[in-house]
Amino acid sequence: MIKVLNYIWRGWMMILGAVLTIVMGIPVLLFSIKKEHYPHAYFFMRLWCFGMFYGMGFRYELINLTEKKIDRNRQYVFISNHTSIIDVMLPCILMPHNPLVYVGKKELVKIPIFGIIYKRICVMVDRTSARSRADVYRRCAERMEEGQSIVIFPEGGVPDDTSVILDSFKDGAFTLASKYQAPIAVFTFAGLKKMFPFDYSKGHPGKVKVFFNDIIEPNQSIISLKEEAHHKIKNVLESSI
Repeated sequence: MIKVLNYIWRGWMMILGAVLTIVMGIPVLLFSIKKEHYPHAYFFMRLWCFGMFYGMGFRYELINLTEKKIDRNRQYVFISNHTSIIDVMLPCILMPHNPLVYVGKKELVKIPIFGIIYKRICVMVDRTSARSRADVYRRCAERMEEGQSIVIFPEGGVPDDTSVILDSFKDGAFTLASKYQAPIAVFTFAGLKKMFPFDYSKGHPGKVKVFFNDIIEPNQSIISLKEEAHHKIKNVLESSI
């Protein structure tokens, strides 16, 4: 019975996502034509994220582990752990004054309707192409120059082994931060691995604990930035189990 309810719940997500994508997608497309209008597009992106997050029965508690504040006049590289599709919605919800652009895999362009919008609001990367991976830095730099911050999930995906607390980090987010001197906003999302896993027969609505770990300035080596960020997130995840 629980599995049946979970499949119904996941089905509701598909319906909710389709409706919100059509309703919010039109203004996102219109406002993303000119780069100076992107903050308006971001407003509707946030509405989509709020609708999906709360519409699926989730809520969140923000726990600050640092006294540092997000400066609306700076561009950041936003990173967090990645265990669920719901992770994707939280950065937009958490960052109202810093329009975000996601670095995402090219395969998602194939999703009907959503793919058209996705191309406008994301920096796409073909992970099988070294040229595409290298070009990401240039395109992200252009978006930061336009006043946008960048979201990268440094694990590069969700590990197949569900026992992995936090997978190793790829260099991308830290190379970008170091190369363009962008501070790294480090967050940890706890609870979604059980609440909304990629196993469609499992999960439940509930409260996600969001930890604002730190803002790391890019004044050290890429390896050191990566190790510090990984350590901060993993410590929180281990203490939350």
